[in-house]
Amino acid sequence: MLKCSLSVLDSVFSRISEKMDLYLPVKREDGKAEYKKWQGEEWSENLNTVKSPKDFFFPQSEDLVRFRTEGKSVEVIDEREEKAPFAVFGVRACDVRSFEILDKVFLEEPRDSFYAMRREAGIIVSVACQRPAETCFCKAFGIDAADPSGDVTCWKTDSELYLRANTDKGESFISIFADLLTECDDTEVEKEKEKISRILEKLPLNGLSTESFGAGKTEELFERAEWADLCEACLGCGTCTFVCPTCQCYDIKDIKTGNGVLRYRCWDSCMYSEFTKMAHGNNRLTQRERFRQRFMHKLVYFPENNGGVFGCVGCGRCLKSCPVSMNIVKVMKELGDK
Repeated sequence: MLKCSLSVLDSVFSRISEKMDLYLPVKREDGKAEYKKWQGEEWSENLNTVKSPKDFFFPQSEDLVRFRTEGKSVEVIDEREEKAPFAVFGVRACDVRSFEILDKVFLEEPRDSFYAMRREAGIIVSVACQRPAETCFCKAFGIDAADPSGDVTCWKTDSELYLRANTDKGESFISIFADLLTECDDTEVEKEKEKISRILEKLPLNGLSTESFGAGKTEELFERAEWADLCEACLGCGTCTFVCPTCQCYDIKDIKTGNGVLRYRCWDSCMYSEFTKMAHGNNRLTQRERFRQRFMHKLVYFPENNGGVFGCVGCGRCLKSCPVSMNIVKVMKELGDK
C-alpha cells in the first residue's frame, strides 16, 4: 500500500499529465460533474459524473472508414489510429464494472479493434465511494463500492490519498510519481472501507434483490402482464440508454463528403421506434416490446449469455435522468418476488 498527502495531489496530476493525457471528474457550473482533461482543475471526488466514462473506450460517435472516389476508382481509407496512453482518474466501482461488461461484448471474437485499442491504451484509476448517492444500488449486483477494481485503486481520507496497484499497467502508472509516495500499511484503508460499508447499508435501495432475475428466467418473465403498465409512462426518449455505462447498441451510417463517403458509427437506443428498422419494418412494433427488451436484456438475456453477469451496474444515472421517473429499479420491484 502507498500513500501521498493531498497537498501534493496537484503535483501528482501534473507529473502524470507530462507523460499522458489525464482525465478526471470536474465540477460544472450547474454543480454536476463531468470528465475533463486535467489542466489544473480541482478533482470533484465526491460526485459521480453525469455521463459515464464509457465514452473513453466506446465514443458516442467515431469515424470508421472513408471511401474516396476519383472517376471510377475508389480508395478505402482506414480511420483507425494508434492510441497514445491516457489515464482516467476517479472512476467509481460501478463504472469500473461497466468496462468488464463492455469487454464481454467488444473483446469477444470477432474483436472490435477500435474498442480494443482504446482499452489497451487506457489506464483506469478507481476511487472508493465516500458519498454514494441515494439513487445508487451497485450492491445489488455484487459490486463493492468500498473496494473497486481497476488498474489502480484509491481511497481518500481527510489528509491523504492511499493507492494500490492491481495490474502491471497500474504498477507502471504509479512509477511516474513514485517519489511523491510513501509506503504504509492498510490500517487507514480498512477503516475507510468499514465507514463506506456502513453508509451503503443505509441507502434507500440497499435491500434491492436480483433473486427473481438472471439466466433461465425468460419464460417466467417475458409474458408478465405488468409490462403493459410499466411501459405506459415511458416516452421512448432514450435518455436512459445514453447515460447508461453498459449500453452498447450503435448504428453505422454513411454520409457523402463531396469527394467520397464517410462511414461512422454512433450510439443508438433500443427504446427508439426506428431501432434496427429495415426494409421489412421493425421487429418490435410497440413501446411495450421495446421497453421490455431493454430491461430483459439487462436482467435476463445478458446474464444468460455471460455466465450470470447482469448487464446493469446500479450506478443510478437512469434514476436521476428519466423525465418520467421510470427506471430499472421500478421494473425490478414490480416483477420481483412474485
